[in-house]
This record gives sequence, C-alpha cells and structure tokens, in this order.
Amino acid sequence: MRLFAGTPFDIPPTCDRCGALEQDCKCPPLPPPKLDPQKQTARLMTEKRKRGKVVTLVKGLPAEGNDLPALLTQLKSRCGAGGTIKEDHLEIQGDHLETVRSVLSEIGYRTKG
Repeated sequence: MRLFAGTPFDIPPTCDRCGALEQDCKCPPLPPPKLDPQKQTARLMTEKRKRGKVVTLVKGLPAEGNDLPALLTQLKSRCGAGGTIKEDHLEIQGDHLETVRSVLSEIGYRTKG
C-alpha cells in the first residue's frame, strides 16, 4: 500500500524511461553497471591437481560488473588451452601464469601473485 493511497495526492509510480505505469511498463531491464578494470585486482596463482595436472587460477574478480565468460574466452584463446568458470574464479588448464598476467595487464586489470 502506498503512502497516500486513496487521497488526491496518490500518484501511481511510473517508469522513468517510457513514462508508463510501472505495472504496464514493457521496457527491458537495465544492464548491470560495468566495473572499471583499473580499480580491480586479480589474484593469480597456479595449483597442482591430482595426477600432476597444473591449473592457473584467476581469483578476486566479482561476477557482477565483469563479463567473466568473455574474459575467459579471451584468456583461453591467448593461452591455447581449455578453461572454465568455477564459483568465483576462472580456471585455465596448464601453467600459463605469465600469459594470463600479460593479457589482464593489457586489458587494464591490476594483478597480484
């Protein structure tokens, strides 16, 4: 229930973009704001898995505000390896620490590790 419902001051909420009532608005949702890469620090590390497999990990980049799938695609193509997004970090198959560091630096991310 709104504050002034049923009074002459009752003004139903409207959309800021199209001006229609919020319940009738057909505007698509706004895209989430992008975070500036210069203000983010990516933590890089390698991890040895079972059977001697080595994986390069990129941690510390939030999913909100970053296009992690596009970043992962770019890293995989530059490293020539496979990879995936697990929970809150990126995984690249193999020991590609320096390549990942250089790619992230070119984009503008600060790196640590």
